[in-house]
Amino acid sequence: MIILGLLLSFSLKRFSGQKITDNKISVKMNEKTPVYFIDEKDIREIVKKENPSGKVGDLNIPVLEKKINSLPAVDSANVYLNLNGKLYLDIRQRVPVFRLNKDGKDFYVDEKGTEFPISKTYSHPCMLVTGDVKPDEYEKLAELVEKIDKDDFSKKFFIGISKSRGDYNLLTSDGNYKVEIGDLDNIEFKVKGLKTFVEKYLVFQDPQKYSLVSVKYQNQIVTTLNPYFKENDSILKAGNLELAKTPLLAAAKKPEAMPKIAETKKTKAPSVKPKEKIKPKTTVKPKETKKTVKKPVATKAKTKVKIE
Repeated sequence: MIILGLLLSFSLKRFSGQKITDNKISVKMNEKTPVYFIDEKDIREIVKKENPSGKVGDLNIPVLEKKINSLPAVDSANVYLNLNGKLYLDIRQRVPVFRLNKDGKDFYVDEKGTEFPISKTYSHPCMLVTGDVKPDEYEKLAELVEKIDKDDFSKKFFIGISKSRGDYNLLTSDGNYKVEIGDLDNIEFKVKGLKTFVEKYLVFQDPQKYSLVSVKYQNQIVTTLNPYFKENDSILKAGNLELAKTPLLAAAKKPEAMPKIAETKKTKAPSVKPKEKIKPKTTVKPKETKKTVKKPVATKAKTKVKIE
């Protein structure tokens, strides 16, 4: 037992005294989508800083593993040694699903909804999102972006997402219009409806014709004409005239109706006395009517007038 113990301590001292050279460090990046926020050179430098002597016995593996995991772009890290003194580092980086511009700051968000800063040396191609997006919406938004990326039509058609006044809008590569989707519920249904609308109608229209296509309402698509598109001038003018007529007519009718009622009420009461006074003055017409009835009566009336 004493001999075995001596042999074991000797082997441990020999093992701990081994140096971890560059050829004994193996760094593997295990992410499916290749990203380059950190590279093998960066990891080797961290190993040298954490173990300046380079000896196996001076290397604290849990501390080194924690140090690598603390890097913002690292999703997970696994560090271990084999019996030959070779150091293995299996690292998985975060893969951005979209890049968010919020409050004047840019950062990436992965599929788990985790934020991490952009890199000075590497820019990952992904969907750009702008607006006041809440952290609890990150995962649903990541699902939307992944669905867009998987569909060839959507991937070519949509180039960005913006949020304004609580509604999400998809920015398109074709024309100046945007697609309003509202909230992040029933996304698959909304995207399918829009795809059908584009393929069966919108492709035959000028891409500058509309400024907004809305699919936020259930089972319907609402379009808004672009006021800066010349061919829309006649349609917009006609629509504006019709809209302008309705309030004007309603406003004109209301004030006219009120004075008429007021006038009739005022004239009905005093109209009795003035008419009785006016009748003797306008006795010419009644005389003409009396003439048509009987001639002798008319002559008598004339004579009476003459005598008077």
